[in-house]
Amino acid sequence: MAPTETVKKGVKKAPKKFAKAKNYDLGCGIMRYSHSQNFKRKALFRFKGPKTPKTPKPKVAITVTKKIGGANNGGERVVKLQKPKAYYPTKPRVQKRPARQLFRNHVRKTRNTMVPGRVLILLAGRHQAKRVVLLKVLPSGLLLVNGPYFLNGCPMRRISQRYVIATKTVVNLGKFKLPAHIDDKYFKRAAKKKTRRAEGDIFAQKKEQYVPSEQRKEDQKVVDGAIKDALRKRTDRKVISQYLKALFRLHSSQYPHRMKF
Repeated sequence: MAPTETVKKGVKKAPKKFAKAKNYDLGCGIMRYSHSQNFKRKALFRFKGPKTPKTPKPKVAITVTKKIGGANNGGERVVKLQKPKAYYPTKPRVQKRPARQLFRNHVRKTRNTMVPGRVLILLAGRHQAKRVVLLKVLPSGLLLVNGPYFLNGCPMRRISQRYVIATKTVVNLGKFKLPAHIDDKYFKRAAKKKTRRAEGDIFAQKKEQYVPSEQRKEDQKVVDGAIKDALRKRTDRKVISQYLKALFRLHSSQYPHRMKF
């Protein structure tokens, strides 16, 4: 028989005994010893260093006693060193606020599709449902668009990007640069002068109608001419002119969120 090795049987180790914590949970989150009792039992007060003594501040005199002559004046009188104000404003002063928090200084963010030459569909305003050409994104965040006027009667005007649908059609304006004076101030209307009402003029007043200035008419011709030249260079100039003339309409069972413009 082959020799067999004797296998030693493993000795069972006794389980470790863990000391029970002196401060344990009695139930519902209530400990046996509170924080102050533990502080006292462990004598933690010995490890707390002595507090640095506070340097006493010299008292500044507010009043001064002055001697006063006269038999009926009491001999002395307490007088304040700093006299109180004789005048208090009825309204607090308005502090100047920093200009960087004003709305006009906020950073404007526009969609990536808002590129000059893009054809947009207007969703609100007097020229609702018309297709227009985007000219520029103004510093105020508004979009400067144009009909053009000779096709659909929409002049240069500003509109928010919220009321616009961007299409895939782009009119290549080339090297055309918009005149520098056409900005947000250009579209600001002049304030009306208030006149005193005379007797009998209450019902005789007429509403003033807006009349474009000569400068506005010249600028409109310049912008329309640039778009006209860009449309003439296209091979599909007849189709795109009809596309800009036509109004945007939806029929039954047509949903704009499912369409590709």
